[in-house]
Amino acid sequence: MTGYRGLGFRVVATSRSIAPSKDEGVLAIAGDIRELATAQNVVAAAKERFGRIDTLINNAGLFVAKPFTQYTEVDYAAVLGVNLTGFFRITQLAVAEMEKRHSGHVVQITTSLIEHANSHVPSVLASLTKGGLSAATKSLAIEYAKLGIRVNAVAPGVIKTPMHPVETHAQLAKLHPLGRMGEISDIVGAILYLESAGFVTGETIHVDGGQSAGH
Repeated sequence: MTGYRGLGFRVVATSRSIAPSKDEGVLAIAGDIRELATAQNVVAAAKERFGRIDTLINNAGLFVAKPFTQYTEVDYAAVLGVNLTGFFRITQLAVAEMEKRHSGHVVQITTSLIEHANSHVPSVLASLTKGGLSAATKSLAIEYAKLGIRVNAVAPGVIKTPMHPVETHAQLAKLHPLGRMGEISDIVGAILYLESAGFVTGETIHVDGGQSAGH
């Protein structure tokens, strides 16, 4: 959000627990991305408040690391709801608005685990769902290229966020050939590059400290 504000974009942001912003250029909308109403509210608010939709960043994600046979129906529904259903609903509505202007950009946040499975990180549901986003990125990029709508993805490694307790950082750093965890700024930089790269579509940028290249 800060990165796009730095470029002069106005931003509509959503999550279940998001708080109102003091920045007039940021509109916060609380909602569950799995629900159609949330997607409808976000798109309608963007049109009403700011007039159009230039870019959609699909960064909602849920990761549950369990052995395959231990996933429950609750796990399955939750991960597919956030990672796939939420993506489908908001992207469909946002792209419909972009079509009207023959211009737009969509970016998915996936994971390097799609292409570089790790026996220490069981991740079938992540691979199933984020892998679907990776495939959809290429499909949408080709479908909408003639309408001037670009579609790309960023595939992170393990990023230093509150999701990972400090005591796990040293071990998680070892998962990356560069020997460190990624920073949020690393992901922001990749997204902003794609925003400015008008001749790039259907691409996935790996921001994973070399994870996808090998180990």
